[in-house]
Amino acid sequence: MAKLILSMDGLVLKEIQLNQERLSIGRKPQNDIQIDNLAISGEHAVVVTILADSFLEDLNSTNGTLVNGQPIKKHFLRNNDVIELGKYKLKYMADLQTGAAASDFEKNTAIRSGVLRLPSELQLAPTESPTRSNIGMASNPKPPQPTMAAAIQLLNGPNAGRELELTKTLTTLGKPGLQVAVIAKRPHGYFITHVEGAQFPVVNGKPLDAQAVPLADHDVIEIAGIKMEFFLRH
Repeated sequence: MAKLILSMDGLVLKEIQLNQERLSIGRKPQNDIQIDNLAISGEHAVVVTILADSFLEDLNSTNGTLVNGQPIKKHFLRNNDVIELGKYKLKYMADLQTGAAASDFEKNTAIRSGVLRLPSELQLAPTESPTRSNIGMASNPKPPQPTMAAAIQLLNGPNAGRELELTKTLTTLGKPGLQVAVIAKRPHGYFITHVEGAQFPVVNGKPLDAQAVPLADHDVIEIAGIKMEFFLRH
């Protein structure tokens, strides 16, 4: 499991295991990593961990966030990266045993470069069946099996009716600077996780929280004003 090592002036203060998908950093006590220092914003930054990979996002902090001496807004974390928050440092130590085999996230150049966007900005190739029935049906409470193929179909906007196959380990959806989420294909099903933006994705009319949520056949997702249906390829 990857971890962060918090230090100041060379003195190690704490070791934090990255055992949750969203880990907040800031001065306020509700943060997962609280740093009680005036140089740190109340909600300064967040580390999102999906599968074997993690990335860091600065939450418009007053004094900014540095990685290896360079200011960042979003940064894919690599082994031995040093995050600087004022006088404090967080060293990222990757789990190299699983990271080498599961680094599909790093292969995603859109995320690695810090540009998170809906693939082709919703310009998806049309399929033979531009419309589907049963949209908005009650969700199957059981998450889909990983052996099944899955896809999403756009329900509104100029590309309504078009579909996107969920063939990758991670599929990024949304509009950078507004709202971004990812759908992860895991051994026990497909999960959606909020990544960026004040507004959280909505599934079947219910806003999500910061945790990953399993998706079921015919779930209706809304991200950045775009509605889409998640479904299985039977």
